[in-house]
This record gives sequence, C-alpha cells and structure tokens, in this order.
Amino acid sequence: MSSPLSGIKIAVLGGDDRELILVSELVRMSATVVVVGFPREKIVHGAFAVNTVEEACKDAEVVILPLPGTTSEGTIRAVYAEENLILTERSISSISKNALVIIGSARPFLKEWSEKYGFHLMEVIDLDEIAILNSIPTAEGAIQIAMQETSTTIHGSRSSIIGFGRVGITLARTLKALGSDVTVVARNEGQLARAYEMGCRRAGFHDLREIMNSTNVVYNTVPYMVLDKDIIRYANPDVLIIDLATQPGGTDFAAANNFGLKAILAPGLPGKVAPAFAGKILADVIPRLIINELSCYDENLLLA
Repeated sequence: MSSPLSGIKIAVLGGDDRELILVSELVRMSATVVVVGFPREKIVHGAFAVNTVEEACKDAEVVILPLPGTTSEGTIRAVYAEENLILTERSISSISKNALVIIGSARPFLKEWSEKYGFHLMEVIDLDEIAILNSIPTAEGAIQIAMQETSTTIHGSRSSIIGFGRVGITLARTLKALGSDVTVVARNEGQLARAYEMGCRRAGFHDLREIMNSTNVVYNTVPYMVLDKDIIRYANPDVLIIDLATQPGGTDFAAANNFGLKAILAPGLPGKVAPAFAGKILADVIPRLIINELSCYDENLLLA
C-alpha cells in the first residue's frame, strides 16, 4: 500500500536543523518535497533544492514554514540561507487551490492572504503535542544560559518565572529539582494554585517591582511587554533577564541596557540546543496533521 503522502507536493521554506529532520521523514513517506533556504548538501537524497520561495511555492499542495514564523515584513527564519527569504503575496498566490499552509504563528498579512486566496492556514505553536515537548529543550536551554551568564549556581538561587503556561511549568519543575527558590508570576488563579502545589512561591504582576529587586534570574515567557521601563528601573543591578517569548519578547531591552542590566532574548531554543529532539517532534506530528487535513478534501487519501 502506498504512503498517504505519495506524490503530494510539499514546500519547506527555510528553518534550521529541525526542518532537515522533517524533510527526511516527508521524503521517506514518498512526498514530493521542495526545499528552499538550505544548501544542497544538507538535504536528504530525494528532496529537491530550489533557489527562490516563489519556485518552491508554485503548485505546492502543502507549504511548511518554521515554527518561529516570519517577521512582520515577511522574512522567513532560515539559518542556512545566504540571502533573506521573503514570503511575498506573489509567491503564496501560486500555491494549489485549497492548499495547506503550516506555520508556528502567523502574522496578520498571512491571515489576510489566507482569506483572499482560499488556502487553509494552520498555526501549530500552541498544539500541546508540539508545545509541551518543546518546553523540555526550552527549559534546559534557558537554564544553560543562566549557568553561563551568572557566577552562582542554580542551587540556592532565586528564580522568577513570568507566565505559567507549558514552558513556565516545565521550567519551574526543572529549577525546583535543581534547588532554586522559584517564584511564579501569573494572573490566572488556577495557574497560581498549581505553582503552589509544585512548591513555588506565588505572585501577581503588581508584585513585579519587588520581584525584580530580589531575584537573581528572571525568565519571561509572556509574549507582550511586561518588563517595561517602569518595572526594570527597580531591578537588582545584578539580575539576569532571560526572555523566552516570541520576538520581540516581553522586555524593554533598550531600558535594560540603559540601566546596565543584562537581558537576553532567547526564542527558538529547541532548534538551537536540541535540534535532533525538536526535529523528531516535527517529524512525528507534522505528517499526521497534513494527512488529517488533506483527507478532508480527498477521500482517497483518507482510505490510503
């Protein structure tokens, strides 16, 4: 029996080592895979390397963009590309009718194009099966940064986590296991109750000034401005801020610099610190999402 993806044209636009593992799996499943943003020698035999986004998108039935998505100008994250890859309206208009476009989080312009050209847009950054597993290398990578950028141990340190979603929970559990005194800052009472159950201190956003003054390392996971100038001015001068939120993060980095604070924006850690693990997640999940979605349009694909 043939693979459900046999003959399906899939365009993979940019990315990092995670996408290379995904490409290998798609080729194994007999999809017609066209890749842009990688040198030919990096790509598994059986995939086709092209030079432009427009060439990759032409007649594609599935388009896969990196989890970090694009900038507001359409620049695609592509760590191996020699030149910027730009997702343009012209390129996206050339994909097949009823095509599926998969991305971590979509900018407004891509949502507008989805309505204009009738393709299905799937945002996967918040899927539990991806986000929970990705929280593991994110937490480990954040702690690695803290160990490199401070002169003290995690054990006995005072850590604060802003936001208590998937990453925040995994990070808190790991920091607690290493002996850190952890404070969780959140608005949701249920999340604060969970933090208490895990042995963490609890705080609200109105406590941030005091927290910034008494903490060694602050980990932000909230993707909007929470550590603004009025909060940062009260910070302990030796505090380290590690912002894990999607760019541009939730920290006023200019203000942090003006106050002489060390603040690091660190999105996309899974692809940097554990690309094999993170790539395996994509290879396990993305093909199944494609098959499920395309089967809605093609009964034969479902039967396969």
